[in-house]
Amino acid sequence: MAMIRSSVVACVFFCVVAYNSLLVLGRPATFLEDFRITWSDSHIRQIEGGRAIQLVLDQNSGCGFASKRQYLFGRVSMKIKLVPGDSAGTVTAFYMNSDTNAVRDELDFEFLGNRSGQPYTVQTNIYAHGKGDREQRINLWFDPALEFHTYTIMWNHHHIVFYVDEVPIRVYKNNEVKGIPYPLHQPMGVYSTLWEADDWATRGGLEKIDWSKAPFLAYYKDFDLEGCAVPGPANCAANTANWWEGSAYQSLTAIEYRRYKWVRVNHMIYDYCTDRSRYPVPPPECLAGY
Repeated sequence: MAMIRSSVVACVFFCVVAYNSLLVLGRPATFLEDFRITWSDSHIRQIEGGRAIQLVLDQNSGCGFASKRQYLFGRVSMKIKLVPGDSAGTVTAFYMNSDTNAVRDELDFEFLGNRSGQPYTVQTNIYAHGKGDREQRINLWFDPALEFHTYTIMWNHHHIVFYVDEVPIRVYKNNEVKGIPYPLHQPMGVYSTLWEADDWATRGGLEKIDWSKAPFLAYYKDFDLEGCAVPGPANCAANTANWWEGSAYQSLTAIEYRRYKWVRVNHMIYDYCTDRSRYPVPPPECLAGY
């Protein structure tokens, strides 16, 4: 009897752990469960039964898609395999946007194409209360066109963190108590686009797109959206029991901080905070800590 009771307890324990892990890790969705095509549906192709998609850019059009719902705090994540080879002049974007004009909130991943053999550059930007111009750029430490890599935006009441394969590359803290804008009140949808931007994307527009290399292809899978969906329960966003608001997610762990510093020291190529031609006096958020 004692052995049976121990087995039951162990089973219950591991079931609870597994259930909680599912809650934390979320579930990859099929594309049409959570997303809609926003432009050029002929340039977005579902593959693997809708569990993955292919985005196409050619001389006729780029393309884009968006989540069917907006979210107020949470974590959004996708696995992306970027345009291979000579991708100069192309931009693959993955971002959150409040879809409001005057007072826009937005969190951007922009992957800037390259000439073959050069590193891919990732630009991040943050708009809060309608104010953007907070660009930072890093060169990736791997070739993101060879395999899928995971790109994540974590957004809670404490900070915003951009992750590449669970490595934090950017942190923007909530310092509203110091008068620094932070997106707190507007829900945001999840968007992605593949488009031509050779007037600025590669070496400031010096490298133009080579249409002989078209079509340019990017691939997405494992769509994971976890957050307070809007419309939804009015008290969700303020619920401190949401897993993304927990103490483990209110600041970087020691390991995450070491990884973050490694990226900043070894791979950052531009930071608006240190651009004295644009900002003779650093913006206040640059002085408020990482």
